[in-house]
Amino acid sequence: LNVTQGAVAQHIRGLEADLGTKLFERLPRGLALTDEGRAYVPNIRRAFDLISEATLLLRPEPARLTISVTPSFATKWLIPRLHDFVAHNPLVDLRVLASESLSSFQADGVDIAVRQGRPPFGAGLVVDLLFPQQIVAVCSPALLPAGAIEIAASEIQHHALLHDAHNLWPEFMEKAVGLKMTTELKRMRFNQTGLAIDAAVAGQGIALASRFLVAADLAAGRLVQPVSGEMRGTQDFYVVMPRKQRHPEPTQAVRQWLLDAGERRPLS
Repeated sequence: LNVTQGAVAQHIRGLEADLGTKLFERLPRGLALTDEGRAYVPNIRRAFDLISEATLLLRPEPARLTISVTPSFATKWLIPRLHDFVAHNPLVDLRVLASESLSSFQADGVDIAVRQGRPPFGAGLVVDLLFPQQIVAVCSPALLPAGAIEIAASEIQHHALLHDAHNLWPEFMEKAVGLKMTTELKRMRFNQTGLAIDAAVAGQGIALASRFLVAADLAAGRLVQPVSGEMRGTQDFYVVMPRKQRHPEPTQAVRQWLLDAGERRPLS
């Protein structure tokens, strides 16, 4: 209550004086209700309950929104930033639906999504570019030769190449490294890019990923780029939402937060 014991005693005396009746017995180690006090409590409790209910009615309910993303986007980019989202959008109750399958705005109750692909997405959708697909190779610093900052291009395929569902290694080797893909000595396959990234952090091999997904690991030194070459992909990342939204104001707030967090200008 943020009041001292003396202040409480003073309030009790004032209340008893106003009512003209004694509500508490003063005991050596506290207070006890009198018969009048016990009779007074139920009605007072109901009054306070009514005040509490009226106050809750004045407070707006949080808007419940569902965002559809891939598991890799969720774990590597969205989740580390959710504290910032909550700080800027305290009245939005965000449900994250992470799945490799394409969710439906109508059937799955999705309000907004981050999807990888290429336009056009359909006349009924609002689409903004969030990140271009800029592919880089990454590995643990432990895989680098002693004193080196890169791995020689000719040595790349002697390491375990970590594949995900996109299977970009042959194209990356040709466009970014300048070599044709030969028979791999070692390979591992994952159904999600995030798993390949985690395997790279653990020193299991070299993975390919969009730069924004590994930016934090690169900055922290958990990953390095064993080759400087990069590849511009054709499957960019977009913020997508229906033109007719169920909750326009909070949906627009989520859209703007995503674009601001991605440091990209809205395209539409």
